[in-house]
Amino acid sequence: MITPILLCGGSGTRLWPLSRKRFPKQFAQIAGDSSLFQQSAQRFQAAAFADPIIVTGDMFRFIATRQLAEAGIAHAAVLIEPDARNTAPAILAGALHAAKSNPTALVLVAPSDHLVPDVEGFRAAVEMGRPAAEAGQIVTFGIRPERPETGYGYIKIRSFDDALGAALVDRFIEKPDVEVAEQISSDGEHLWNAGIFLFRVDILRDAFAHHAPEVLECTQGALDTAEEDLGFLRLGTEAWKTCPDVSIDYAIMERADNLCVVPYDGAWSDLGEWNSVWRELHPNADGNSTSGPVEAIDCSGSLLRSESEGQVLVGLGLKDIMAVAMPDAVLVAPRDRAQDVGKAVAALKKAEYPQATDFPRDNRPWGWFEALAHGSRFQVKRVYVHPGASLSLQSHHHRAEHWIVVEGTAKVTVDDEITLLSENESVYIPLGSVHRLENPGLLPLILIEVQTGSYLGEDDIVRYEDAYRRK
Repeated sequence: MITPILLCGGSGTRLWPLSRKRFPKQFAQIAGDSSLFQQSAQRFQAAAFADPIIVTGDMFRFIATRQLAEAGIAHAAVLIEPDARNTAPAILAGALHAAKSNPTALVLVAPSDHLVPDVEGFRAAVEMGRPAAEAGQIVTFGIRPERPETGYGYIKIRSFDDALGAALVDRFIEKPDVEVAEQISSDGEHLWNAGIFLFRVDILRDAFAHHAPEVLECTQGALDTAEEDLGFLRLGTEAWKTCPDVSIDYAIMERADNLCVVPYDGAWSDLGEWNSVWRELHPNADGNSTSGPVEAIDCSGSLLRSESEGQVLVGLGLKDIMAVAMPDAVLVAPRDRAQDVGKAVAALKKAEYPQATDFPRDNRPWGWFEALAHGSRFQVKRVYVHPGASLSLQSHHHRAEHWIVVEGTAKVTVDDEITLLSENESVYIPLGSVHRLENPGLLPLILIEVQTGSYLGEDDIVRYEDAYRRK
């Protein structure tokens, strides 16, 4: 069987404000009723594939496992990167982990934020590449260009090898300018670089030993010193921090001589910027793509997207505009500036706006919360707790809290007193009291939290016990 390795540590800033550092695009529902990460994992739920290996960051580990469970995927190894070191160390870590069970395992590496509507066509392309990978080739997958595209890298093919059932790679081309993209997108010799790879783990290990031994040394060291933590495998920090920040293309693919490419003719998008989202949402007769509660009046060629049920976005007389509304931030720009959204994020960071990185819904291992209102000495939140989950036993130096249950049942500890609360019941937690909130039921718990005090920051928490072992 083929072992899938899903990479899900990226930030996707060009899809701001929907995608942010604390909640990147792979976990969002951009096209369809499930997240891109869930769609990617489900793509490999077939007899030809083994349980997946997930490589992600500490910030996303509980989001990933929660979404896997929601998708009905019960068994997956989750490797935690101490910090992001680009794709080369991440891919190698997953491959070396797979090699523990089978030193010649066949592995398929895929980003978790791509949209691939033709699942069966994609699986067929993987099967087409299997013989070459089993024979010792590193197989990459190239997308036949539909248009000149400056947002993708390209693969120039040399010739088709009938024995391998794949094309030989001439060279890789970085993201081209418009003139070059127009020249190469229709010549039949260039494919979009999808960043998807199929190989035997021993072949990849040998490639790193030859072309990037420093990456192999630090990644192997991080795996050797990895520790189990609540079902996750935390890669060793000391070894990992010595790994260079390098992509798999630069470390291996541009240097290897046992590389071939399988062309893929089906639908595919990396959803790397809002123009690609506009395209994948299938514009109507006026060229408009809409999502959420929106009204497009006398608009053409525009993307209108609202991410809040209670927030209506109205476009009037817009032409070739992208407008994306979140509860805490709105993006409005010409569609031809979609590649420049990262500049807006950089400007927000410089101005120290929290919206640059923080998401309005703060995901936690037990559930999530979102701010509804706030002032200088108060804050109101909606808190959602998964069935069976619990917050840490904690106290606060600077704030008191009032909890009102609106759905479900809450088990509340305040100092030495434990209380069960149902809908429309409430409890007061005085400043300094040691307290905990639990959901003992089978249904979600939703409550309104009113905080009052001199300081309301999330770092005002002293944890005494925590099921999730957070500091």
